[in-house]
Amino acid sequence: MLIVAITGRSGSGKSSVTAHYASLGYPTIDGDLVSREVTAPGSPCLAKLAQAFGADILAEDGTLLRQELGRRAFATPQANQLLLSITHPAITRALLQAAQQAKAKGATLFFVDGAMIVGEDFEKHCDKIIVVTSPERLAVSRIILRDGISKQAALNRLAAQKTEEQLVAAADYVIANDESLLALQQKANKVLNQLLNGSNAT
Repeated sequence: MLIVAITGRSGSGKSSVTAHYASLGYPTIDGDLVSREVTAPGSPCLAKLAQAFGADILAEDGTLLRQELGRRAFATPQANQLLLSITHPAITRALLQAAQQAKAKGATLFFVDGAMIVGEDFEKHCDKIIVVTSPERLAVSRIILRDGISKQAALNRLAAQKTEEQLVAAADYVIANDESLLALQQKANKVLNQLLNGSNAT
């Protein structure tokens, strides 16, 4: 079984590619969803985050105030690295466990949707990497619409992430999300065929 990462900068549309593969019956997992699970109330990760970024990132009921954490964690590269050092070991364990379950069920491909894969611990576990790219103006508008944050907050988030050039340099396949959803799905199908045939992008 191949573990295939689907990554890209925030707002790139990588989740749309993941959803398309899921609709075709392939096992997929959302790294963001896993990150929510490992930072659930009472989790060791959540306690470490509160210690690192301040107890006021927690609501009165003990749940994580994600926008507040994001505001602080994406403010500087150092703060973003601190966030990753706390959350990524637990996320990696959960992703690998899900991959093993998919393999046990006979899956040939397992897709992992995650923004923070290239250059992080989980990259070494990936057999192939798909990078979804998008013009920054489109990415910013998607982030604002999806997360309800300001344009500056969206720009700060992108600034804290690896550049598109860094991601593309690590990619086995690149999907440019600069047209319609249908065009994106057609490009995703082309990559899927290459994966199934064991061929790399040209």
